[in-house]
Amino acid sequence: MKLIQQWWTCALITWVGVVGMLGAGPIPEEVKIGGFAVGCQAWTFNRFSAFEAVEKTALAGGKVIEFYPGQRLRPDSDARWDHHAPDEVIAQMKEHLARHGVRPVNYGVVGGRDEAEWRRIFEFAKKLDLYAITTEDVDKLDLLERLAREYDIRVGIHNHPRQPNNPNYRVWSPTNVLEMIRNRDPRIGAAADTGHWATSGIVPLDGLRLLAGRIVSVHLKDRTAIGRQTADVPYGAGVVEVAALLDELKRQGFAGNISIEYETKWENNVPDVAQCIGFFRGYASRR
Repeated sequence: MKLIQQWWTCALITWVGVVGMLGAGPIPEEVKIGGFAVGCQAWTFNRFSAFEAVEKTALAGGKVIEFYPGQRLRPDSDARWDHHAPDEVIAQMKEHLARHGVRPVNYGVVGGRDEAEWRRIFEFAKKLDLYAITTEDVDKLDLLERLAREYDIRVGIHNHPRQPNNPNYRVWSPTNVLEMIRNRDPRIGAAADTGHWATSGIVPLDGLRLLAGRIVSVHLKDRTAIGRQTADVPYGAGVVEVAALLDELKRQGFAGNISIEYETKWENNVPDVAQCIGFFRGYASRR
């Protein structure tokens, strides 16, 4: 009996150790709204601290958040929230997230100088149990692919608008992103920003269809024009067919997070963000 107990003890320790090494699993169903894990990119609240971004996300009705590096940690502190945060600060953030019913799911847009920093980024993501990391660091894709496999954490290639005077900036185009990721591990995909696509003259629905099966996460924006820079508007108020985008993501079996990155009305955008989250509830009721 003693040998059996010792065997079970060793087995349990081994199992706990293996689980501890695993990366983030699927985003749980209980944080989804209308079938999607929708919340805020903390950049929406970049005039405020990361603690306040969590509070505002909850106030708007979001249940998940995507952090970005460098945001002030708390309103009463000059400390910054990023992958250099010590464990005690990470513990404080976890407690704050739990208090407000918000789950962290993503981190970016972030880059690393070398493998050491990128490993630190992945360790940070692991400690927060993140689903994915968002980056434009495409010159390090071999490294990112290796780390994505090691940590079992997804990496999404993000797009900002086209830079006409910088031909080396290629991730603005979903065609170019697909070329970069096509033959890589499925954990490497696209972090699609529909607003930046619209600015670049790309119809967002076309972009999603082109990247079918390789979309890790989405920064969902509605805009009033395709082909030029316009302000964000609540979903359904612009020319981006948001419901059609959600239909397409559902068709693809998309399992990542959708971040509302609302880049206007910086000082008071919670009402508009809440309206965007309400769109998901309306979408679910019509389907």
